[in-house]
Amino acid sequence: MMDKTFDPAGAEARASAAWTSADAFRAGRPDRAGAEPYCIVIPPPNVTGSLHIGHALNNTLQDILARFERMRGRDVLWQPGMDHAGIATQMVVERRMMEAQEPGRREIGRAAFLDKVWAWKAESGGAIVSQLKRLGASCDWSRERFTMGERGAPDEQMVRAVTKVFVDLHAQGLIYRDKRLVNWDPKFQTAISDLEVQQVEVKGHLWHFDYPVVDAAGIETGDIITVATTRPETMLGDTAVAVHPEDERYAALVGKHVRLPLVGRLIPIVADDYSDPEKGTGAVKITPAHDFNDFEVGRRHGCRPINILDSEARIALDGNADFLADANPDAEALALHGLDRFAARKAVVALMEAAGRLREIEANTHAVPHGDRSGVVIEPYLTDQWYVNVKPLAERALQAVRDGRTRFVPENSEKTFFQWLENIEPWCISRQLWWGHQIPVWYDAEGGIYVAGSEAEAEAQAAAKQGSPVALRRDEDVLDTWFSSALWPFSTLGWPEKTAELARYYPTNTLVTGKDILFFWVARMMMLGLHVTDEVPFDTVYLHTLVRDASGAKMSKSKGNVVDPLGLIDQYGADALRFTLTALAAQGRDIKLSPARVEGYRNFATKLWNAARFAEMNGCALDPAFDPKAVREPLNRWALGEAARAVAEVTAVLEAYRFNDAAAAAYRFVWNIFCDWTIELAKPVLQGEGVDPALKGETQATIAFLIDQIAKLLHPFMPFLTEELWAIKGAALPDRGLLTLQPWPDLSGLADAEAETEIGFVVDLVSEVRSARSETGVPAGAQVPLVIVGADAAVRARIGAWHDTLVRLARLSEIGFADAAPKNAVQLLVRGSVAALPLEGIVDLGAEVARLKKEAAKAEGEIRKLDGKLGNADFVARAPEEVIEESRERREAEAERLAKLQEALARLSDPAS
Repeated sequence: MMDKTFDPAGAEARASAAWTSADAFRAGRPDRAGAEPYCIVIPPPNVTGSLHIGHALNNTLQDILARFERMRGRDVLWQPGMDHAGIATQMVVERRMMEAQEPGRREIGRAAFLDKVWAWKAESGGAIVSQLKRLGASCDWSRERFTMGERGAPDEQMVRAVTKVFVDLHAQGLIYRDKRLVNWDPKFQTAISDLEVQQVEVKGHLWHFDYPVVDAAGIETGDIITVATTRPETMLGDTAVAVHPEDERYAALVGKHVRLPLVGRLIPIVADDYSDPEKGTGAVKITPAHDFNDFEVGRRHGCRPINILDSEARIALDGNADFLADANPDAEALALHGLDRFAARKAVVALMEAAGRLREIEANTHAVPHGDRSGVVIEPYLTDQWYVNVKPLAERALQAVRDGRTRFVPENSEKTFFQWLENIEPWCISRQLWWGHQIPVWYDAEGGIYVAGSEAEAEAQAAAKQGSPVALRRDEDVLDTWFSSALWPFSTLGWPEKTAELARYYPTNTLVTGKDILFFWVARMMMLGLHVTDEVPFDTVYLHTLVRDASGAKMSKSKGNVVDPLGLIDQYGADALRFTLTALAAQGRDIKLSPARVEGYRNFATKLWNAARFAEMNGCALDPAFDPKAVREPLNRWALGEAARAVAEVTAVLEAYRFNDAAAAAYRFVWNIFCDWTIELAKPVLQGEGVDPALKGETQATIAFLIDQIAKLLHPFMPFLTEELWAIKGAALPDRGLLTLQPWPDLSGLADAEAETEIGFVVDLVSEVRSARSETGVPAGAQVPLVIVGADAAVRARIGAWHDTLVRLARLSEIGFADAAPKNAVQLLVRGSVAALPLEGIVDLGAEVARLKKEAAKAEGEIRKLDGKLGNADFVARAPEEVIEESRERREAEAERLAKLQEALARLSDPAS
């Protein structure tokens, strides 16, 4: 006997244990040896991470595809693993050491520190794996990989893969060392990627400084040019002033020089399109060593970069040859050496004011880059780093998309992909950390560089070059985490070895990931995958959107609006959370998530459970001899036909990655067709007196069969509930096996037009009557008459066959027939037949029409107001994203409301007119 209520936690534990025991998710099962392979590689979560709502969405969508294709008979490999998360992991371990009052990493040395990191990983890392299992992720967990490999493993295959790609790219001239600007984190003292930079809006100032113009002899002419800056301290490194070529105010000054105040350096006035005549004074100070745009301007005009900061963002002037060359600095300027950048900012402003060079200070709110983990302001910093020349690699990736070898869903993501890759810059791949893949480069005492797969190979290279063995030191930097992640689709399958897994599952099929890492990860996997293996790493990239809070705001700890998926699982069950995320995952549209929505889909699970329990209590048991094509009762034929339609629809939209439409189609069939109509219409047969035993038996067998099909149909979305139902319903059947390994439902040939005409009419008639009652304010308990107007013999027969059911479900006092509709009746058009509800004495139809017209006018007014707002370019440009989205949703809601009001008004007139 089924329990009275569905217990998600118990079902989750039982299903997980059964799947693990059966090794259900292992790729390459013997029974799938001849099957077509299907492979997804998981976007590897950080080893430091815990399951957040973005992970829950991403892995739910992947799991739907994996379970769907597994049920369709394919040999599925969902490849799991974790990313070593260089800076995040190093930060966690260093913090732990500090809290334990242990010596810092520099005190204990690199080897001892790495021992601590590996120990932490073994003890605490990877909590997210068990959390993904709670969500129901059907990965082949026996194949779990780690981007750093497994310490002590015999071959360290993941390390060899990364090392080989670096060495090969260097040999091909695609990896090189260069001095360029990077995002520099002064707290962690390392370069970081753009993805690790957060733009924070700050209320600051714009300082306007006067730079004196000089003649060819270096004598001040009396002219000045005014520049504006938000970072006054960087003026110490200025090497030019830029104006727009067409700015007439400065045309006569182009080619002349100014003397840089405090420093005494003569710097040129150059014409460059970068300067915006409409912004500030139209003149821009150029500091190539401390601004990314200025760096490019400096390159175009041959202005040398002068770095005036050290790695901790302190002013570095003492002994700075670049700064001192061609300069005659004031003593007060040289005294700034060693000051923190923000203290130096105040000092520079004070010195400029004292020199009479401070023209104006204006309030200025602007975005300032911060390290997402350190929380400090990031500096554009000139430093030696290792780079990949990705331009030739990018062209192959672009061509693969143009040729259709890899497609993006939604398709409009291609535009962003093309824009990024067509304007791609060299990729900085070195990081000043200890945790990560140490760069395979060694140096001799003279600075000679040896790039090799191992220290022994490097020593052999050096000995061959020098004529005898020489001492070498290894580059201390590690590779950007994204470098090893870019190899993920093939390194996880055993590359560089030619493994059986690589041959079978590569190229992979679908990549499911967030749109925010299209460039940082997807593009790099495509570039390196094509270059290394000569194959695209995946044929389809599905990019999902963000999960926001209920109001549409981006979730953040500072706002206190973060939704914890594990808490939702504890409260409502994993299936409810999964189905909610899927139902809201419309292509290209961010998800607004609230606990109330999850609760609603928990109620969906309860609805199905209760229907299955009702079926059990009414003798609906599986019959191994049941043949769905042999059923005779119209209701049963209709229900089977609707199930066939639902399966076909869910299949089609899943193949198109329209996850929300798949959830909607499954929901509609289960809740509306099966629970609301099939069960309800079957009650007289199941519970009535004197029912034909054959009819009752057929209905019982049909309902039991449909519950099985529902379990299959819903399994990719709600694996725990469905596996539980499958086990309960098939308990008496030998060798039934696990649902997750069952074939996807095949109900082709069950569509029945005759049954659909009969039962569809009954369903539509009851639905129309219920809607009319609700819209016209008929009291819920009131029984009203129904008149069928001009009915033919087929309609009369249908009404007769279902009379009692219609009266019961539509709450009617009687059903009659007439040639014309009664006066003061609401008229309904149902599949070509006119039905009328005489409401005289029950509802004041005149007042109801007036009310509906008034409400319709209000809705039209609100739509006009919202259209005006959304059509205002200034509003769209300035308003926060969540405010714009809220306005769009309100407009959609008002439009839906207006349509319903107009439909209600139409009911009160001749429906055939």
